[in-house]
Amino acid sequence: CFFTFSTRLDDLRVKLENEGLVNISYVVVNHQGTYSQRKFHLLKESVSEYITVYQQDEQQPDVWTILNGNKDDFLIYDRCGRLVYHLGLPYSFLSFQYVEESIKIAYCENKCGNCSYTEPDIDGICENITKAADEELAEVEPKPAGQHSHHHNPHRHHHHH
Repeated sequence: CFFTFSTRLDDLRVKLENEGLVNISYVVVNHQGTYSQRKFHLLKESVSEYITVYQQDEQQPDVWTILNGNKDDFLIYDRCGRLVYHLGLPYSFLSFQYVEESIKIAYCENKCGNCSYTEPDIDGICENITKAADEELAEVEPKPAGQHSHHHNPHRHHHHH
């Protein structure tokens, strides 16, 4: 289980970096239970050096309780520290696109105006991501027989988080 999760998470990290989404922090929070505490070293060894593994102390308040989440959830924050998405099961399975798409949206949408943390040349990267997503959607969208169909793109703001 550790190996599959860590491999998929690192694959996602590499994929997003190759698409130009850089300076994203990935943190895995180990569960506070005794079993998870004993298996911490396996979890830490199974992720790459680019992914931080946070070990909770059994005596501290549980991180997942504080964040109103569960151990298998993904919480996606923008670079200003605002929670953008909270994905629970089954949406947190890395075999689905929900986590990846949520990271891309949090990275590219610009809800708060100009940001001093924006990466240089991010507009072009985010436009390419939006264009690719729209093309994929157009490919799977059924076209009514004998009728004129056209695709309306939702208006997207480019947020750099």
